[in-house]
Amino acid sequence: MIYRSKAPLRIGLAGGGTDVSPFCDLYGGAVLNATINLYARASIICDDSSHIVLHAIDRGFRREYALSEEIIPEKGLELHAGVYNRIVRQFTHQPVAMRLETYVDVPPGSGLGTSSALVVAILGAFTEMLSLPLGEYDMAQLAYEIERQDLRMPGGRQDQYAATFGGFNFMEFYGDNKVIVNPLRIHQRYLDELTHDLVLFYTQTRRDSSRIIENQAEAIASHHQLRTKATIKLKEQAFMMKEALLKGELRRLGEILNFGWEHKKQIADGITNPQIDSIYSTALQNGAIGGKISGAGGGGFMMFYCPENHRYRLAEALKPFGGFVVNYEFTQQGLSTWSF
Repeated sequence: MIYRSKAPLRIGLAGGGTDVSPFCDLYGGAVLNATINLYARASIICDDSSHIVLHAIDRGFRREYALSEEIIPEKGLELHAGVYNRIVRQFTHQPVAMRLETYVDVPPGSGLGTSSALVVAILGAFTEMLSLPLGEYDMAQLAYEIERQDLRMPGGRQDQYAATFGGFNFMEFYGDNKVIVNPLRIHQRYLDELTHDLVLFYTQTRRDSSRIIENQAEAIASHHQLRTKATIKLKEQAFMMKEALLKGELRRLGEILNFGWEHKKQIADGITNPQIDSIYSTALQNGAIGGKISGAGGGGFMMFYCPENHRYRLAEALKPFGGFVVNYEFTQQGLSTWSF
């Protein structure tokens, strides 16, 4: 049997960073994100082998292990091992012989929630294989625990929930791991226009988000006044974005994105750099009225709101930076699993 799954990647539209502890524990966080048709994919192949094989096809990492209840996480396969170890410890209580293969449509460190989507996808494949009784909230929380607690990887909470639930969601984060996912009913013509106007640009650079997130968390924990106020403004941005989307006031989106970008740069070191600033400035000079970097910052994808048909002029203007525009569609479905 082969058990497969796919979990969508996401773009964060507003409130990114407010889902990171200790801010959300102290002040409550709010994020608005949307999933797109780029995916993390996982397959579990069960054959007659008495070994465990972990294979990240897109990254070129592959290891074979003797049958064991615990695998030591190794470079490039940390997430695979982390999920396997939790599945054995919490559900099977015995080793599982299988071959786990994964593929993610974009490189790691791109700012689209790839790591969390991959964890959700791997969990989905195991859930399909073992018929685990996990609802959407259970799945997302388990993925969060594997990344943040078991593997001690810094980060927020939004990505696991986006990959699991799918669609446009306004998410609220509180202390004691309380999360509320509010799906948004947005008119289709607004979504079509937003897809046309929102340009996704891959800078072809990668960043280490963990350092940025750790810097942000330290600032909040030490009650750094400027950075705490800036993060509170990002929470306000999420409510502003929610209202504009539901009302179809799409031109406001550019202004709201720009509002968020100005405050995002203040919450931690390393979010921007001279190249990112130059790209952003060039975008504003060529039809964009606002934008942001996706994820924690420092590289990866950037997005810009370009009304009318300015997206084409913008794409040409950004070519000298060495990146490229990625075409996408918004998706409504989150994690999906199947077997054959």
